Amino acid sequence: MTFRDAEAARYREPMSAHRVTAPEPPADGSKPKGPASYFPSIEKTYGRPVQEWLDLVADRLDTDRHMEVVAWLKSEHGLGHGHANALVGYVKNALS
Repeated sequence: MTFRDAEAARYREPMSAHRVTAPEPPADGSKPKGPASYFPSIEKTYGRPVQEWLDLVADRLDTDRHMEVVAWLKSEHGLGHGHANALVGYVKNALS
């Protein structure tokens, strides 16, 4: 199975399979706070739903440390440091 096939299979999994879920936008129309404030820009810049990034990061954090996952997102997926750090920080907080 190729990486792309694995990613496609992960995308087809039911929502309950997500260890960390993307936050809903604030009901009052305000801007999200903290790491989630980066999520709209991440989706727009990289063309993938935030949930995909959160799933990748959650899996990677099983074996790698925070900055190792940030470096991986930057080198393998071309994310900027701030975007990568926001994703990893959000997932680490949600899993703790």
